[in-house]
Amino acid sequence: MGSLSEPRAETVLFRSTLPDIAIPDHLPLHDYVFERLSHRRDRPCLIDGATGETLTFADVNRLSRHVAAGMRASPLNVRPGGTVMLLLPNSVEFALAFLACSRLGAAATTANPLHTPPEIAKQAIASGATVIITEPAFVGKVRDLAGVSTAVVVTGDGAEGCVSFSDLLAAGDDSSELPEVAIDVANDVVALPYSSGTTGLPKGVMLSHRGLVTSVAQIVDGDNPNLHLREEDVVLCVLPMFHIYSLHSILLCGMRAGAALVIMKRFDTARMFELVERHGITIAPLVPPIVVEMAKSDAIDRHDLSSVRMVISGAAPMGKELQDILRAKLPRAVLGQGYGMTEAGPVLSMCMAFAKEPSPVKSGACGTVVRNAELKIIDPETGVSLPRNQPGEICIRGKQIMKGYLNNPDATAKTIDVEGWLHTGDIGYVDDDDEIFIVDRLKELIKYKGFQVAPAELEAMLITHPGIADAAVVPMKDDSCGEIPVAFVVTSNGSEITEDEIKQYVAKQVVFYKRLHKIFFVETIPKAPSGKILRKDLRAKLAAC
Repeated sequence: MGSLSEPRAETVLFRSTLPDIAIPDHLPLHDYVFERLSHRRDRPCLIDGATGETLTFADVNRLSRHVAAGMRASPLNVRPGGTVMLLLPNSVEFALAFLACSRLGAAATTANPLHTPPEIAKQAIASGATVIITEPAFVGKVRDLAGVSTAVVVTGDGAEGCVSFSDLLAAGDDSSELPEVAIDVANDVVALPYSSGTTGLPKGVMLSHRGLVTSVAQIVDGDNPNLHLREEDVVLCVLPMFHIYSLHSILLCGMRAGAALVIMKRFDTARMFELVERHGITIAPLVPPIVVEMAKSDAIDRHDLSSVRMVISGAAPMGKELQDILRAKLPRAVLGQGYGMTEAGPVLSMCMAFAKEPSPVKSGACGTVVRNAELKIIDPETGVSLPRNQPGEICIRGKQIMKGYLNNPDATAKTIDVEGWLHTGDIGYVDDDDEIFIVDRLKELIKYKGFQVAPAELEAMLITHPGIADAAVVPMKDDSCGEIPVAFVVTSNGSEITEDEIKQYVAKQVVFYKRLHKIFFVETIPKAPSGKILRKDLRAKLAAC
């Protein structure tokens, strides 16, 4: 796709069915999150699901200042404009470290702790991270990263040669320890998650303070918020905080609304049901693979889950059959979907069933566009704006979208055009009631249980093997995972490489969800004259199998 530089006329704009609201455009993210601290100082904020330990809003505010002071001091010396990698599972420490980065004017780049050392090194180098915060179990992955010079902070029991997170907590929050930092809310990056966008290799998505404040406000602020969270709500946090869905829609939205968050370090069906019952969890943000596990589990009938009033599904589409199963298991809960993309800040639309003044849920719909934003549908070939009920590429514009990709102006120009429209690569339409339906996608990403898998990354890895001459990676439909990555491979002359050997070669270099599930040996990879892989042809081959 070339640069999206040519403006289009006669644009058909779609806006939220809710009125726009006043959104603060001067507050750094941490000040926005704690803006109502005086009214909820003693209310529970973060609850450790494993231990039951509870931190109030006052505790989280104070301790995040402590961590910021410790990170600013020697030997870490984190300064405005710096970058800290959070290589952590769900934990109280993750939340405190993220807020501390915000206070320091630094960016937090979030990474899956299950990534391999080469994957971690790539992100650390690309993001310019000078500090990595992780758990003792993952220290071995980051001690001697090739090409990376970083300080390592370890939670829990300390590790030799590493800074202890408990030392950061003990740093204190005296004003002399943590001077005020001047933050340019429109331009300073606070979160730097990595995404493959519509295609290609993972890239750093620059989300500013203003962008995240806007995105949170779009759905939880106002007299009739799109996502009506109450102070008495208890929100389940089982989705990984390193993923933008959980970071934004659970941690930041939950804290802004004054709700309590119950943090699960890792997903376990029976344990999740126990926590729902014990803490009276009312809001359950999930992804379809978790819903599948819930539906299969006998344990769901042995627990009282009647406290759940809202189930939010995102990261991947949820089919009608799965929705019907969940409604039968949780008949009192409102079920609906949202639609997002990391680059969009991340939420584009949300089901109006979650609003303070709700509307009925339409099967298959992913809600209406968020407030204080504009959405349009364009013909992917001509760029011409399309009216209602005609499918085309979904584009969105507003202060919430990313600044761009870190150090990658070409990729940025291919995603955000000169008029400020972010091109999602998703194909959908808006119906007569302003509901958005996703029907296909232009983007090449594979969604494995909601995680992004970029075919280009695996293809680049495959063709470095001496036994492989060419390769292409495409998604295959899977009932439990949504999609799984499979490869079409052309072997080198004389090569007798096997399917298992190829799978193991890739598995040693990537996190579990990027592993190849099946190899198809072919004589050639179908390509256009430009050299672009014709993935539609390969997907057609899979469908015929």
